[in-house]
Amino acid sequence: MGEIPIRCFAVSVVVIRKRTAGYEVLLLRRNHTLIGEWCQVAGGIEDGEKAWETALREVREETGLNCDFLYSADICEQFYEADRNAISMLPVFVGVVDAEQTVFINDEHSEFQWVSFAEAMEMVPFAGQRHVLKHVEAEFVNRKPTGHLLIHEMSRKI
Repeated sequence: MGEIPIRCFAVSVVVIRKRTAGYEVLLLRRNHTLIGEWCQVAGGIEDGEKAWETALREVREETGLNCDFLYSADICEQFYEADRNAISMLPVFVGVVDAEQTVFINDEHSEFQWVSFAEAMEMVPFAGQRHVLKHVEAEFVNRKPTGHLLIHEMSRKI
């Protein structure tokens, strides 16, 4: 009997900032894979790296931003990849950044936008992304997240 492997090789990070009008989420337009699509920060876990360390590194590499707070979103982004015949599961993190930080995208992206959650849900191409965005808005914007989801190790690492 055949089996579909489940892979967990990368992370997904929803980067948010608080503005006077409310919270905004950062979306990046892809240059290489999923060319032209709007996505959140994502990237592969390197050898010896913890998933939360990958999240912080990918935010820095892809956007130039430093997270003031990093939370486990308590959810995984999951999707089937036909070319690999595998199910990918990515732990999702929420990176909270200072509203005054400047974004510097790397060559993986052609542009960026800070948008409302409603706008983000219209821009992203996949239902799984919309599910993640709805969850982050409900659990990290509309209510105060539980302190148990805060990545405490972050302050010792930086």
